[in-house]
Amino acid sequence: MVLTPSTMLQLGSPAPEFALSDTDGNTVSLDDFEDARALLVMFICNHCPFVVYVAGELARIGRDYQPKGVAVVAISANNVESHPADSPQKMKEEKANRGYTFPYLYDESQAVAKAYTAACTPDFFLFDAGMKLVYRGQLDDSRPNDDLPVTGADLRRALDAVLAGKPVSGEQKPSIGCNIKWKPGNEPGYFTG
Repeated sequence: MVLTPSTMLQLGSPAPEFALSDTDGNTVSLDDFEDARALLVMFICNHCPFVVYVAGELARIGRDYQPKGVAVVAISANNVESHPADSPQKMKEEKANRGYTFPYLYDESQAVAKAYTAACTPDFFLFDAGMKLVYRGQLDDSRPNDDLPVTGADLRRALDAVLAGKPVSGEQKPSIGCNIKWKPGNEPGYFTG
C-alpha cells in the first residue's frame, strides 16, 4: 500500500467527459447528469483499506443526497490483472453488499482517472450544476485505526453548500488513500507514489 494524496485538481475545472460501463453492463456518461443540482464523482475500489473503512458512509451519502438532486457516481480504475478483487464481477458484489444506490463504473482504460487526475482511493470530486469543480479533497478527518468517527463532514459541508447555492470553502484538505493501481506504463505524469 502506497499512501497517496489527492492531486487537488484546480477548482473551477470543468467535469471531464466519461462513458463507462456500470455493474449491470449499462453505459453511464457525464451527459446523463446534465440536469443534476450537483455531481459527485468518487474514485474508489473494493479492496483498499481506506475505502473499506468509509464504505458505509459512502452508501449513506448516496442515500442522503441523491433524493436532493445530487448525482453520485463511483468509478474503479484499478488494474484488475494485478488486483483481481477489483474486477467488474467483484464490483457488482460490492455494490450489492454495501447497498450503494449510485452507479459503480469500471474505467478499464484508466483514461477517466487520468482526466480527473485521480490519484488515490478514495478520491472525491464535487461539481456544481454548471459542472464546474467546487470541491476535491477528503471525506473527513477519519483514517483507518485512528479512532475518529467516520462522519463525511468535509464532503457533506461541501454538498450542503452547493445545494444551498452558497460558495464552497476554498480550504480543502487532500484525500489520502491507496494509490490507484495503474497498468504497467500507464502511470500518469502527476503520479507520485
